[in-house]
Amino acid sequence: MAKPHLDILMYHSISDRGGPTSIEPKVFEAQMSALSASGRPVIGLDEVAEGNWHDGAVVLTFDDAFQDFADAAWPVLQRFGLQAVVYVPTGRVGAAENWVGALVPPRPLMNWDTIRHLAEQGVTFGNHSITHPDLTALDPRTLKRELEESKSILEQEIGRPVKHFAPPYGKSTAAVRNAIASGHVTSVGTRLDRATRHSDMHDLPRLEMFYFRDTRHWHRHLDGKGGPYLSLRRGLRAIRNAVSHPSQRA
Repeated sequence: MAKPHLDILMYHSISDRGGPTSIEPKVFEAQMSALSASGRPVIGLDEVAEGNWHDGAVVLTFDDAFQDFADAAWPVLQRFGLQAVVYVPTGRVGAAENWVGALVPPRPLMNWDTIRHLAEQGVTFGNHSITHPDLTALDPRTLKRELEESKSILEQEIGRPVKHFAPPYGKSTAAVRNAIASGHVTSVGTRLDRATRHSDMHDLPRLEMFYFRDTRHWHRHLDGKGGPYLSLRRGLRAIRNAVSHPSQRA
C-alpha cells in the first residue's frame, strides 16, 4: 500500500511580473479551481504538526507577504473557501522587497493594517525572519535575533501565536533548524517533494507551483498521475544545481 502523502504548495507573488517567484493571477485562479474541484482537503499547518491529515491533503503557503496576496490571491481563496499560510519578513512590512533576488522595480509588501485584517479573516501568518537573509551565513547571535524578534513582532501585531517558519531562500542547516525548532512547530523549505508522516517537521518539502503553470500538469497531479512529471522536475533541478550556484529564491 502506498504511504500517505501531503502536498505543501509554495507560492510567492500572484502577479504578472514574470520570473520564477510570480504566478499570473489567471493561472493561480485556474490552479485553485482545479484544487477545489478535486475534493482534496486544504488544511493548515497546525493540523500537519498534529498529524491530523489524510492522504492527498494540501497546504497553501505564500512566502514574503506581498501586497498582491491581499489583492489577487485572497479573493480567489475566499471564493473557493480555501485557507492559507503567509510568511512575513517583519522588517519589510509596508515597504518593498530588497533582498537578493528581488525584482526591479521591487514588489510591495502588505502593511500591518492589511495583515491584521487578513488574520481576522482567517489567514495564518508565519515567521520569515526580519530582514530576509540567508540564515546559514549568520553568526549565532544574529540568527537568534532574526528568529526571535521577528516572531515577537508578528505576534504582537496580529495578537496570535506564531508557530510556523519558512527560512528565506529555503536555506538551512541542522544548526539553523534546531534554532528554528526552539520557537516554532514547523518549518518549510524549498526542497521539491511531497511530505509524508515521516517528514521532519522542521524541514518540510514543498511543491513549487511555478512548475505547474501549465495546468495540465496540475490536473494530472491532482488525479494521482503526476509522479513522472515531479520526478522529471526534481531531476532537472538537480542537474541545474550541479552546474550552477543554488538559486537565491525568496
